[in-house]
Amino acid sequence: MKRQNLVVVGAGSTYTIGMIMSLIAEKEQFPLKSITFYDTDADRQEQVAKASEIILKERYPELESFHYTTDKQEAFSNADFVFIQIRTGGLAMREKDEQIPLRYDAVGQETCGPGGMAYGLRSIGDMIQLVNDVRSFSPDAWILNYTNPAAIVAEALRREFPEDNKLLNICDMPAAIMVSYASILGKEVFDLVPEYFGLNHFGWFTKIYDKQGVDHTNTLKRAITEDGFIPEDAEIANDPNWIKTFKQVEQMVTDFPEYLPNTYLQYYLYPSQMVEKEDPANTRARQVINGREKRVHTLADQIIKDGSTENVELEVDIHGRYMVRVAASMAYNNGDIFIVMVENNGTIANLQDDVMVEVPAMITNRGPKPFSVGNISTFYKGLIENQLAYEKLVVDAYEQNSYEKALQALTLNRTVVDVPKARKILDDLIDANKDYWPTLHANKQHAVTS
Repeated sequence: MKRQNLVVVGAGSTYTIGMIMSLIAEKEQFPLKSITFYDTDADRQEQVAKASEIILKERYPELESFHYTTDKQEAFSNADFVFIQIRTGGLAMREKDEQIPLRYDAVGQETCGPGGMAYGLRSIGDMIQLVNDVRSFSPDAWILNYTNPAAIVAEALRREFPEDNKLLNICDMPAAIMVSYASILGKEVFDLVPEYFGLNHFGWFTKIYDKQGVDHTNTLKRAITEDGFIPEDAEIANDPNWIKTFKQVEQMVTDFPEYLPNTYLQYYLYPSQMVEKEDPANTRARQVINGREKRVHTLADQIIKDGSTENVELEVDIHGRYMVRVAASMAYNNGDIFIVMVENNGTIANLQDDVMVEVPAMITNRGPKPFSVGNISTFYKGLIENQLAYEKLVVDAYEQNSYEKALQALTLNRTVVDVPKARKILDDLIDANKDYWPTLHANKQHAVTS
């Protein structure tokens, strides 16, 4: 079994140590020759890298090489796999993404609604540049992108790199939900076989089977509505915000019992409730800054100080394991089934072809082979077409430097809808993102003074 050369982009992330633990846990399935960290923030990366180096020496002694760099050529030359997890603007901009919509009683969330548009318009340019950089030095490397907002980023990359068959966009949220399903059923998450359709952060499980072919869907619906639903993945299990998010699944299954929803649908189905529970002075971004970010930095400092991991508790979460399992199936043609983002091309029969849908696919060394979903019914088709129109308009706004397209996008989004509100939010987001967004120009012929 060939050992792979892996590059982790955005290695200063608070998720990177968890990824390292996942690579260690999965090293029999995805053996590595080398790991390289790449980040544009040298100081942030160095802390995580020094801690990771100690972890790897203790728990992955067969790894031949580990190093970290801010040099693109050094990072991307001779790569077999590149995992990308960037956050343009950092948590400081995420906080603005959440606070600005809340001023106008709209959902303040990092990937949904206006915050997702803001984050997407920041991410697109950096992601395109990164893919070009990787291809300059390793044209045959597999690129696994899990940069948010994944739906908008995936649409932009689909347009920019239509012939790149070794670029895959992926999100771990369906897998994180399945961890809770597995706990209810007393099974291991990778023993479950899902049927699923939708867009990223906007989809539904239609069936949950196990590998013996037993259908557990009704058992799960009953358990969720009667006993409750809680996060079980190590990274989110004790997070009060995620506990509330999983609690909302009970309401969604009660209101629409046909399918099991992705947790993110709460923002689109109950936007007023989501606004009411948010505190602009204590956004989710602020909670992460004061919570996970401090916790991970403290953990890294402790490892570096001790020169060992003996005084810290390290956990493996689904975020990393899911990525690594997908990569292994690509590397060794395992044909494992995972939920990933692919161009539709008839997978959901009554949606247009040029849509980045999120569906189960067999992962091979020739890329993902999605399973046909067939036609979807009116309610779900209506919701999805509204959301995909929003996503496409956001990318149009980026490509055309168009204020009008951005305003259309926000007006369509179910978390906003109201045009005057959309315009006020957009104007505030433009001001906050002047160092990151392209300059959006109004169509003078149709512009109206607000």
